[in-house]
Amino acid sequence: MRVPLSWLREYVDLPATETGRDVQAKLISAGLEVETVEQLGHDLKGPLVVGQVLTIEELEGFKKPIRFCTVDVGQANGSGEPQEIVCGARNFAVGDKVVVVLPGAVLPGNFAIAARKTYGKTSHGMICSGDELGMGDDGSHGIIVLPQETEVGKDAIELLELVDEVLDIAVTANRGDCLSIRGVARETAIAYGLPLRDPALLDVPGPNAFGYPVQVSDPVGCDRFTARTVTGLSPEARSPLWLQRRLQKVGMRPISLAVDVTNYVMMEVGQPLHAYDRTLVQGTIGVRRAAEGEKLVTLDGVERTLHTEDLVITDERGPIGLAGVMGGANTEIADHAESEGTTDVVIEAAHFDAVSIARTARRHKLSSEASKRFERGVDPQASSAAAQRTVDLLMLLAGGTAEAGVTEVIAPSAPHTIAVPADHPDKVAGVVYGRETVVRRLQEIGCDVYGQDELIVTVPSWRPDLGEGNDLAEEVIRLEGYENLPSTLPKPPSGRGLTHRQRLHRRVGRALAGAGYVEAPNYPFVGEQVFDQLGLDADDPARRVVKLTNPLNDEEPALRTSLLPGLLAALRRNDGRGSHDLALFETGLVFLPREEQGVAGQLPVDRRPTAEEIAAIDAVLPEQPRHVAVVLAGAREQAGWWGKGRPADWADAVEAARTVAAETGAELIVRKGQYGPWHPGRCAELAVVTDGTERVVGHAGELHPRVLKALGLPARTSAMELDLDVLEQVGDDTPRAPGISTFPVATQDVALVVDAYVPHADVEAALREGAGELLEAIRLFDVYENAEQLGDGRKSLAYALRFRAGDRTLTVDEASAARDAAVALAGERTGAVLRG
Repeated sequence: MRVPLSWLREYVDLPATETGRDVQAKLISAGLEVETVEQLGHDLKGPLVVGQVLTIEELEGFKKPIRFCTVDVGQANGSGEPQEIVCGARNFAVGDKVVVVLPGAVLPGNFAIAARKTYGKTSHGMICSGDELGMGDDGSHGIIVLPQETEVGKDAIELLELVDEVLDIAVTANRGDCLSIRGVARETAIAYGLPLRDPALLDVPGPNAFGYPVQVSDPVGCDRFTARTVTGLSPEARSPLWLQRRLQKVGMRPISLAVDVTNYVMMEVGQPLHAYDRTLVQGTIGVRRAAEGEKLVTLDGVERTLHTEDLVITDERGPIGLAGVMGGANTEIADHAESEGTTDVVIEAAHFDAVSIARTARRHKLSSEASKRFERGVDPQASSAAAQRTVDLLMLLAGGTAEAGVTEVIAPSAPHTIAVPADHPDKVAGVVYGRETVVRRLQEIGCDVYGQDELIVTVPSWRPDLGEGNDLAEEVIRLEGYENLPSTLPKPPSGRGLTHRQRLHRRVGRALAGAGYVEAPNYPFVGEQVFDQLGLDADDPARRVVKLTNPLNDEEPALRTSLLPGLLAALRRNDGRGSHDLALFETGLVFLPREEQGVAGQLPVDRRPTAEEIAAIDAVLPEQPRHVAVVLAGAREQAGWWGKGRPADWADAVEAARTVAAETGAELIVRKGQYGPWHPGRCAELAVVTDGTERVVGHAGELHPRVLKALGLPARTSAMELDLDVLEQVGDDTPRAPGISTFPVATQDVALVVDAYVPHADVEAALREGAGELLEAIRLFDVYENAEQLGDGRKSLAYALRFRAGDRTLTVDEASAARDAAVALAGERTGAVLRG
C-alpha cells in the first residue's frame, strides 16, 4: 500500500516538521512494515511552469515527426516573450495548456535543461510528459495537456504536486484495514496520540423503496449491498489534476472520471466500489452463485468460464461482473467524449465473503485491487459511506444529480464480542500494563470495552482479524511498543549442551571441511526418474520411496533415499557456472518406507501427548537414518610452483570415507565392490563389523560413464556415501592418548607377486593377521605391473611393515620371523610369493 504523506495529513494533523522517515519509524514501532519512503521530486529543480501553445511548425526531412513550437509562459522566462521549443510529441495542439521546463531547471534523474540546437532549430526548454517528471503513466502516452482554466506562468511543481513523500507499506494478510488511507491514518493517529478525521463519517440517507432494485440470493456470500444512482453526468468531464495525481502516487493509472472516483474512494476508505453504465444494465441487479459453464467477459477483455462457487453480479441477461474481483465488459463505463459517454451510473458498494473472493481470484488467476481488499477483510459498515462519498464527488466534478432512491440489502448480523481478563496482555507479554492502559489501547483501535477484572470487548467492524483474547493482547503489546518488552535470556541448567550425536555430526562436518570439502545442503525431494539415471537395478531397495501427497514440485514428489541426487545436482549446477574444481559434502536424513504401512493418528492439542501416543506416531513414520556423502570433480590439488597438481579420483572418495570413520571411531573395511552408479572397476565397498557380522554401510569410487552422461556431470566425477548412524553405533570415539614406546621400531619391506585380480585389501589383511602382535603398522607404498618380469596377469605389491615390542628392543631374527609368518599366511590365502 502506497501512502502519500500529503494525503495522510488531511486526516491527521501531523506536526509540520515531521518527515516521511519520522512517520515510518512511528508506524514500524506500531507493527506496520513500512518498507521504503519514496522521495518524489527531491531531485527536481525549476523553473517548471504552465505554458500555452501559440504556434506549431511541422519540420520536414527527419526520420520522425518533429514540431517547432512557440509557447507563452508569461513572465516565467523573465522577458514575457514566447518560448521557442522543439518537441516530437503529437498529442497537443495550438491553444493547449502544457507543462514547460525552462533552461536552468533539473528534471528527475539529474537531467539538466539548457538551450540547445537540434533539428536545425534552437530549443529553449522542453514541453514535458508525465514520465519525464516522474509522475508515472497518466494514460495519455504523451505530453501533459492541462485544463484550459489553468493560469499561464503558474508554478507547475506546486500545481502537479510533484514534491511529496510516499510510504510503501507491506500490509500483512490480517490487516486489510491498512489497505486504505483511512486505515493507515488511524494507525498514525494512534502512534502520535492525535485525533483522526475519519473520512467515512458522513451523513448518509437511509434506505428507501425508490432505489435501484437489487436481489441478493446468497446472503452468506454477500451480506451487504448498497446501490446508489447518479444521473446527468457530463460526458466530457475529466478527473481534476489533484485526483489524478493522488491516484498516480498510490500506484494507479487515471482512466476516466467515474472510474477514477471509485478508485479514489476505494484507496481513501478501503471499500471497493464498481460503477455500472445504467443504460447498459437491464433489469434488477442480482447476486448469486454462477451456474456451471456460464461465461463472462471481464473488463480486461478475457472471456472466463465460471465455476459454481464463483459469486457473480447479474442482471436479467446473466452475469455482468465477477463479484469482488472485476466487472464485466457489457456494462463498462464509457470514456469521456463530447458526443458519447456515460451520463447515468449505478454505484455498487457491497461486502463479500473473504474466502469466496480469494478462491475466485485464484481460480481465475485474476488478482485485482478489489479482491486484495476483500480477501483480507473490508469494513462492512463503510459501504454506505463509500457510496455516499462517490456520489458527492461525481456531483461535484461532473455536475450530476443524485437520485433520491437508496438501496441497502443487509443480512442480519451481530457485532463480535470477546471476553478477556483485564490482565491477559500482562501475562502474554510478561509486563504489567494495568487495566487502564489495556482499556485505553483497545479503545484507541475502535473497541467498545466494558467490565472491570473481566473485560467484554466489542470488536470494531474494520478489524475482522480480532477473533480472540490473544489478538487483543497483541494489539495492546504492539501499541505499547515491542521494543519496550524486556529481553530475558533463558537460564539452562548446568551440564546441558549438545548431545553426543550432535557433537559427532559436527566433528564429521569439520573433518570433511578440513579436508577441503564444502558443505552443500539440499532439499530432500527427488523424482523417481533419477534412479534410472543412477543405474539402480529394478529391485534395488533404494527405489522404494515415500511419496508426498502435497509436493512442492510435481516433478519431485518423493523423499530421497540417498544423498547423491541432490549433491550431484549441486555439482552439475556449479560446474555449469564455471566452477570446475569441486569437492562437496552433505550430512542429512534419508527416508526409507517401512514394510508395513500405517496411518498416523491425531495427537491431542489440549495436553502433552503421552509417550505411548508419540511412540505410535513414530511407529508409522518412515525410517530416517542419517547419511554422509561427498562428490568430487576437477582438480584435487592445484598446479603451481610447488608441483603439477593432480585431478580428483576414486581414491579421494575412499579417503573421505576413512576420514569419516576415523571421527566415529569405527574400523572401516574397504574392499572391491560393485553397485549402482559406480564404475565396476573403480568402486570400493565399505563395511563394518556389527554383532560379529559384516554389514555394508556404503560405497565410494568413480561414477560410471553412463551415469555421468545421463546426469550431465564432468568426466571422472567421484562420490562416496555412508550410513553415519551405523558408524556411530559400532564406533568408539572415546579419545585415547597414543602410546609412545621407548624402544626403536624395526622396519621390514616385502614385495609380493599376486594375480592382478587379487585385491590389495585381502593381501594386507593376511599380512596383518600373520605378523601377529608385534606388527605396529603396515603401508602399501608401490604397485608394479610388468608382463616381461612378472608374467601375464600378475602384479607386485610392496609393503612397509613396522614392528615394535612394548617391553624390549626387537632383534633382527624376531622381526624377520614375524615378517616371514606374515608372508606365509598371505601366500596361503592369496597365492602371494616373494618377488625376486
